[in-house]
Amino acid sequence: MSVATDHSHGSQGHAHHHGHLLSAGLLTANEKQAAAVQLTLAMIALSLLALGIAWRWLAPDEEGVSQLLLAAASLIVAIPVIRSGWHSLRHPSLHGITDQLIALAMLAAWATGDLLTAALLPIIMIFGHVLEERSVIGSKEAMEALARLTRSHARLITPDGEIHEVDNVTLEPGDLVEVRAGDCIPADGRVRQGQASLDTAPITGESVPLEVTAGMEVFGGAINLDGRLEIEVTRTGEDSTLGKVIALMQRAENSKPPITRLLERYAQQYLGFVLTIAAIAWFLTYNDQIMLAILVAACPCALVLSAPATAIAGIAVAARHGILIRSSAFLEELADLSSLVIDKTGTLTFGRLRLQEIRLTGYTDREIVLALAASLGAASSHPVSRALASLVAHDAYHPLANVRELQGLGVVASAATGEVALGRPELFERLSVVAPPVPSHDGPLAGLSIGEEFVAWLLLSDTVKPEAAVAMTELRTLGLNRQLLLTGDRQSVAQALAREIGIPDVAAEALPADKLKRVLSETKSGFKPLVVGDGINDSLALKAGAVGIAMGAGGADIALASSDIILISSDLRRLGTCIRLSRLCRRTLKTNIIIGLGWTVAIVVLAGFGFLGAAGAVVAALLHNFSTLLVLANAGRLMRYDEPLTA
Repeated sequence: MSVATDHSHGSQGHAHHHGHLLSAGLLTANEKQAAAVQLTLAMIALSLLALGIAWRWLAPDEEGVSQLLLAAASLIVAIPVIRSGWHSLRHPSLHGITDQLIALAMLAAWATGDLLTAALLPIIMIFGHVLEERSVIGSKEAMEALARLTRSHARLITPDGEIHEVDNVTLEPGDLVEVRAGDCIPADGRVRQGQASLDTAPITGESVPLEVTAGMEVFGGAINLDGRLEIEVTRTGEDSTLGKVIALMQRAENSKPPITRLLERYAQQYLGFVLTIAAIAWFLTYNDQIMLAILVAACPCALVLSAPATAIAGIAVAARHGILIRSSAFLEELADLSSLVIDKTGTLTFGRLRLQEIRLTGYTDREIVLALAASLGAASSHPVSRALASLVAHDAYHPLANVRELQGLGVVASAATGEVALGRPELFERLSVVAPPVPSHDGPLAGLSIGEEFVAWLLLSDTVKPEAAVAMTELRTLGLNRQLLLTGDRQSVAQALAREIGIPDVAAEALPADKLKRVLSETKSGFKPLVVGDGINDSLALKAGAVGIAMGAGGADIALASSDIILISSDLRRLGTCIRLSRLCRRTLKTNIIIGLGWTVAIVVLAGFGFLGAAGAVVAALLHNFSTLLVLANAGRLMRYDEPLTA
């Protein structure tokens, strides 16, 4: 039904047919104006058409007046029809077949003197297009809601401490903004000061509020539920996480699934075939209505819309669950994955050290050890020190004096109990403190001494994501039984993690080039690997996999360049959501193709054998519209798909 979507702005007119209107949901001013003009023309033509029919019935002896009214009606709606048909001849496309067939049907109706059909056909098509747009109102509303989230007011903090209310589109990286309770975060940024709970459901799909403190990354569009935050802006506009969500959905039609590419390849042959069938029908029956009905019935609108409508709905639903999909083609490929290659640090783990165990070697109280370790750790920027510094609250720190950091060894300071030290085993040799044997541990550790007494070993490890084991089990139930942990970490560390979360195969101490070779070998072995990584060290492997998924939007720029999908919230359970949604989209697409193809063939057959009656072309147009709406309604069912994460 693309005849109704020609926008009369040059060569772009036809490029923005159904797919654009459905995928964007956010029409430009020119497109809205063009659509309004076409609808107005259709309304005027319909009025003239009704007047012509009424005149024919009320004054049958004045046939000329009735014909003039019908001719005026057909000429009014002929303008967009002829323009679209001419444009499609100059710029061939799959959508152009409908334009050409409707234009030919209208010209044929004129040639045979059937002015009623010549006016009624394009009017039905234009009104049908309006109904198409309404039928996918769910996806349009979802994207319009996202668009509203990108536009908000921001409270900009100036260098002199004053606060000015500005539009968030004027913000730039480095600006400092205040976000009060109830306010929407105006752009991606980093919390400089404050503590609050954020509702991130519009961005990540996570229903549980996110607790944020100073130093944490936050996404534009999240709602501050309580507390006051000062946020330094890091990304704005199209570079922000929310901006990328909208851009991906608006470009959904540009990624063509295989069925669409197949149809485009044979578009011109299809047009020739339809014209041949219509010509044969006319020569056999000399029935103008049968010929016109075949031309209208063969318009492949439902078939053309089946793939983009499904893809747009799928990408919109994925975005609602915090999943950014770069191309609708990956929705299909996700459904056929047969193996998993997954990174460790930043993917299965948080990439942050935590205290795993304290081994006391003296009689010092555990709470004192924790407080002293945190106090000393706060004096250093080393990752181990930073992890220990968070063991207790700042107000629980011990007062220290004469704090000094010995590079590569640790931290030494003076406390009320004497000299205290935190660091590597070599530090205590230098301080002449007798330490017990270093415990066997696959990870960093630090010792603590008070005075000349060694009091504890503190063993640290990376933090495994709590949902990791459940997510791996879920992927196995979805058919990804072949799972490989591919990491640059030590073999012992990788093996321990693999045992904990249930991954049978491990490849450790792998460089980026080694990861690439391993993924390529998976493909050569006949598997379709899903590669999951953090989007930075794993960029080569992500590109080589059948589908590459990057975790988190923190490294979104690099991740977008190397991966096919990004999980904004980095929740591993969303891997299963990706695959289930992909399989649902594929089933929906197959159903839509069957509807579109089957319905078109059925109408053509009915038209060819004259079963559509004396007004065959008009009946064919109405049936054609119904099939299109059926396909769009089926795709719209995807918009109701929801998969909340269980605790």
